[in-house]
Amino acid sequence: MDEEHDIALSEATTRRRRRTWAMMTAYERFEQVVAVVLSIVIAIIVVVALAQLVRFVILLLLTDSLNPLAHETFQTVFGMIMTLLIALEFKHSIIKVVVRKDSIIQVKTVVLIALIALARKFVILDVDASPAKIAALAGALLALGVVYWLLRERDDHAAETEVEN
Repeated sequence: MDEEHDIALSEATTRRRRRTWAMMTAYERFEQVVAVVLSIVIAIIVVVALAQLVRFVILLLLTDSLNPLAHETFQTVFGMIMTLLIALEFKHSIIKVVVRKDSIIQVKTVVLIALIALARKFVILDVDASPAKIAALAGALLALGVVYWLLRERDDHAAETEVEN
């Protein structure tokens, strides 16, 4: 019974996508194709980066070099992990375009990715970084955090208004 339901759901989804595709302009179709190709490319990058991360951690384990308290090891491993998170967030934003939930550019997602990239920069920052560099990064992080908060507040307010109507 569940299998029949899944097949029927899949067929309905396929019909809906075909209708949506037929109603799209040439540019919207182009945008969809680009989004799918970008999604595939990012997925390949994520898989390769994940394989390299796993290989690196296994190598550290085999050579008894894995000491998460060692500053360089921590920076390297968590820098790689955060790079993967950034790539996954990019892929997630592109998938939204493919299923037509959002437009191609999503300011909130771009700000979120920038926040993650700055957080990654703090993780991999050398201990002897200049105070001016740390202050500049902190200022950028604070500014992006405020922008993200304002965007989230705007979205929350719009959702509340929509529920009330």
